[in-house]
Amino acid sequence: MERDELAAWLRLTLTPGVGNATVRKLLAAFGLPQAVFAQSEQTLHQLVSAQQATALLDVPAGLETLAERTWHWLEETNGDVQRRVATLGDAAYPVSLLHIEDPPLLLYLMGQLALPAPAPAAIAIVGSRNPTPQGESNARQFAHAFAQAGLTVISGLALGIDGAAHAGALEGAEASGHQDGHWATIAVVGTGLDRVYPGKHRDLAHRIAHHGLLISEYPLGTPPLSANFPKRNRIISGLSLGTLVVEAALKSGSLITARLASEQGKDIFAIPGSIHAAQSRGCHALIKQGAKLVESPEDVLEELRPQTGGVEGTPLSIAENDHSMLGNGQLHHESALLEALGFDPVGLDALLARTGLDTARLQAALLELELDGAVARLPGGLFQRQGTA
Repeated sequence: MERDELAAWLRLTLTPGVGNATVRKLLAAFGLPQAVFAQSEQTLHQLVSAQQATALLDVPAGLETLAERTWHWLEETNGDVQRRVATLGDAAYPVSLLHIEDPPLLLYLMGQLALPAPAPAAIAIVGSRNPTPQGESNARQFAHAFAQAGLTVISGLALGIDGAAHAGALEGAEASGHQDGHWATIAVVGTGLDRVYPGKHRDLAHRIAHHGLLISEYPLGTPPLSANFPKRNRIISGLSLGTLVVEAALKSGSLITARLASEQGKDIFAIPGSIHAAQSRGCHALIKQGAKLVESPEDVLEELRPQTGGVEGTPLSIAENDHSMLGNGQLHHESALLEALGFDPVGLDALLARTGLDTARLQAALLELELDGAVARLPGGLFQRQGTA
């Protein structure tokens, strides 16, 4: 893309009062953005309102600075990490996004742009920013299995489930040797690509850039604004064959992604949880509405197989994998303490009553199980059984 063309596209995105739908109408009528700005106000008014026509002929403040910043960003090199701005109609623009209700005008891309051809089969994994330890392990394990099977995992780089999904996908691709054959994971972010949010995921974003792709529709320098994160969810669902919700409260943004995926005709999957856990209620609501209840990665892979033509390899099920990242709790099936724990969070007093153990012995036994990965310690002095323990 030439510098003048880039500046024209940026001008379209910065013009106040002119949304994506209006821009698409203008592009359909006049072709490239430069041609739009070459029109008279009277000609533009035939397609848009008088106010929009006037705005289109005014050069937005900050355009020159943003164009310069973006051009330099594209010119920078960082090893094998490539950068690109893809526009509607660009060969690098994902075809699947052209079919969603509001496709972005521009996509900023950073990562392994040479991969893959054709576009990969992908699954979105979303969920709570404050998951239970079990939920975080579920996300990591499912993503690990999907990557081993040759699927690309898409998420939003947020804390909690998103981060666990990205990390699991990177580990799965590395373990299976797929990391050089397709994108292990794609992060669709709600900021400019010159920023990493949250900051603690800086190293994770760096790994994704070297083995996957980072995508944003927002210009460079865009800070983490709350309104941008729900909006980017349509891209997450639009790039995917289906969406897996791992844990979500009833008002979680993950349910927005699931709704958008459903409106796009995509498959919705949900992992059930405890009836007492707030983080499970969103998943239970989705299941009531028709989402597919899944207990293992195979449940998802089987459902997607007709769309993917079969995936590479069949990962072990969670229950079968002794080294599963869901924990090593299967080593303790006969433990009376695990039976007393159940699968819901429980406090020390309740465990004392259920087991009849004294406090010292109970705490020692809990510590041993915690070190083995069979039990997680939760805020508020609660404990929860992990995985298939």
